[in-house]
Amino acid sequence: MKRILITGANGFMGHGIIRELSESGNEIIASDFTEFTYDYKNVVSKAGNLFEIENPYEYFGKPDILLHLAWRDGFKHASENHINDLPKHYEFLKKMVASGVGKLVVLGSMHEVGFHEGSINENTPCNPLSLYGIAKNALRQMTQLLVKGTETKLQWVRGFYIVDNTVKGCSIFSKIMQAAADGKKTFPFTSGINQFDFLDFDVFCKQVAAVTLNDTEFGIINACCGKPETLASRVERFIKDNKLDIKLEYGAFPDRPYDSLAIWGDNTRIKKILQENEIEIQR
Repeated sequence: MKRILITGANGFMGHGIIRELSESGNEIIASDFTEFTYDYKNVVSKAGNLFEIENPYEYFGKPDILLHLAWRDGFKHASENHINDLPKHYEFLKKMVASGVGKLVVLGSMHEVGFHEGSINENTPCNPLSLYGIAKNALRQMTQLLVKGTETKLQWVRGFYIVDNTVKGCSIFSKIMQAAADGKKTFPFTSGINQFDFLDFDVFCKQVAAVTLNDTEFGIINACCGKPETLASRVERFIKDNKLDIKLEYGAFPDRPYDSLAIWGDNTRIKKILQENEIEIQR
């Protein structure tokens, strides 16, 4: 049995990933500013400010694995908090590596890559075009240097577009759910022509959990489905699947200038990991 520390436990993805890992038989330490409130087995809540703890490795009970999900303003790509928090993330990871944590699993983003047409793999050059992407890309590069020459392994899980059907998140899907709940009949939308890699929330959580439990694949690993779909198609399907009485107002917002026309992840490595962990990938 291993001890797995998960930061950002109360965030958008935290509870779903913790739910998956709680079934693995390992001990899960769920950390955030406040106590973790979900009642999952094998999970211990440990609140605190990661950036203010002098010795986080000791504070969190000497974990074998760190799954670092914590990140502020993830859906606000122009927020300066991405840059302001960057050295704090690095110092936290540096303390964990210096103390001898066995493995870092850090959540990255396809926005590290920037404008790109086609499939993304671990060797795709990065030229991020938003403060969010710049910060994530910089942390990845810094962390790769940090673990070099140490015993600590690194898995950088690069996320794409996650589809969830709750009102709690900040994604376009959560915003549509909230608009429908508020009784609105239309939702302002872009042209919807851009093609992205979409992954249902539960499948994404299974993929991140599978990577965390894997001990053979390291470096950059895409959490993705491996195929593109237009934003319009995926959102229209989302509205239909959830039986929402709301219509998209196409062209109300301009398309983001830094979004690629068609971009998706190469799922070769995640498929291999899922097969090794006997978790079936979404088709």
